[in-house]
Amino acid sequence: MSSIAPETPSRKAGPREWLGLAVLALPTLLISLDQSVLYLALPHLAEDLRPTGTQTLWIMDIYGFLIAGFLITMGALGDRIGRRRLLMIGATAVGITSVAAAYSTSAEALIVTRALLGVAAATLMPSTLALIGNMFHDPYERGRAIAVWAGCFMGGTALGPAIGGVMLEFFWWGSVFLLGVPVMAVLLIVAPLVLPEYKNAEAGRIDLFSVVLSLASILSIIYGLKELARYGFASAPVAAIGVGIAIGVLFVSRQGKLAEPLLDLKLFRVGAFTAALLILMVSMLATGGGYLFISGFLQMVEGLSPMEAGLWMVPSAIASIIAAQLAPVLAKRHALGTVIGVGLLIGTIGYLMLVFVDPVGGLPLLMAAFVIIFIGVGTFGALGTTLVVGSVPPERGGSAAALSSICGDLGNALGVATLGSLGAAVYRDSLDLPADTTPGAADAAKASMENAVTAARDLPAEPSENLLAAAAQAYTNGLNVIGVACAVITATSAALALAMLRKSRGATPSDDGTPERDAKSETAENSLSTT
Repeated sequence: MSSIAPETPSRKAGPREWLGLAVLALPTLLISLDQSVLYLALPHLAEDLRPTGTQTLWIMDIYGFLIAGFLITMGALGDRIGRRRLLMIGATAVGITSVAAAYSTSAEALIVTRALLGVAAATLMPSTLALIGNMFHDPYERGRAIAVWAGCFMGGTALGPAIGGVMLEFFWWGSVFLLGVPVMAVLLIVAPLVLPEYKNAEAGRIDLFSVVLSLASILSIIYGLKELARYGFASAPVAAIGVGIAIGVLFVSRQGKLAEPLLDLKLFRVGAFTAALLILMVSMLATGGGYLFISGFLQMVEGLSPMEAGLWMVPSAIASIIAAQLAPVLAKRHALGTVIGVGLLIGTIGYLMLVFVDPVGGLPLLMAAFVIIFIGVGTFGALGTTLVVGSVPPERGGSAAALSSICGDLGNALGVATLGSLGAAVYRDSLDLPADTTPGAADAAKASMENAVTAARDLPAEPSENLLAAAAQAYTNGLNVIGVACAVITATSAALALAMLRKSRGATPSDDGTPERDAKSETAENSLSTT
């Protein structure tokens, strides 16, 4: 492959680029909304479609599975056929499959349409992030743009339950899927006017066997992790993870032998790139596990509806968005490792506050901790993604963006599985059932807090209250322990950032006011652009 000239760092973004960023924010917001809004719609669609328990799980999970599974493929495909073209193809597919999902007449049809929706949505994440790297050449402006992108993603996740609750108040369950149709329509109209096209003209054909290997590896691992989180330790999910890892090794081995690999392994020669991915995975491990128990506390201990719980999460979303916008400003003056490390240490304080949450009157402290946690999440969400995209040449932007999303997904799934199992074990060990609990209710309560809430509904008033109080105390004990575990994980992430990214900087003004690029990134681009 011949050398490709590095981008010109002095070029400033104009109104077209910033308007293009607003367009790219739309699908980013939509993806995060789609991942959280279905939790509210589930009881309504279950009443209409009558899915079995297994079908319900697939309705919930298949969307996220296929997004994660196809990210590498879609990132590489965008680099080859054009990122704007892939974005528009994906937007069209998202609009069509969203309508199909909304009007599904059976559980089987909804599973299929959700699967197709996941494949379509997988085109959006790497395309939007890679296009930001093409549009914003100035490191500081690129950091601000990615901060907006990250803020939309985090905000959409928190706002999903609230928006879904409003939709379901006035419309049927399918309306939550139709949210994406006008968003995609706007994207298709405006994108050709404001978004540039970019593709690597020298990239070869996609190796289809590599596509199969990457899909099989990622799906097996994430499926195994989710099953462990849902049912605890069992041979089948452990075997699925083992198979996924083995296929992943085969995938990596094949990439090293191909002239035009689906995933360019030379990306990992860039120290800042590899460090950012590692820190992202580790920090998301804590975020996934912590979010699971905090949202559970709101709904099961505090007794809030999903919509009410979503509204209580809005302050944390606002905190993460503000932190994401401030992070690039701080990174202009300090090393990225310092800003990221300090942000994660702030998040560590938030997790430690969870240790002191009580089942009675613990909501204010919990919400304060959640806000502080998401200050750290917002800081790294902006700067970590900026580092991943900015430390590789533009022709590898799609693959870099895909890897960033995959590491986040894997870290989140691993956190839910491991920390969820830890919290469940603490719950079971510390559950002190009252004497008036019936044997059936006792067996249900020992299984999980969710089952305890269900069993309590069939008991008289006083035994029901006693059972719920005991289960709430045990669940809170699990939350307290999870707080310690998440604090240790997040502090480890902070240490990694301070050690591995201590020499990485954001946009540093030179004498003439033109931002200078990090020397390591410049060297990395030159080495990656030649073979």
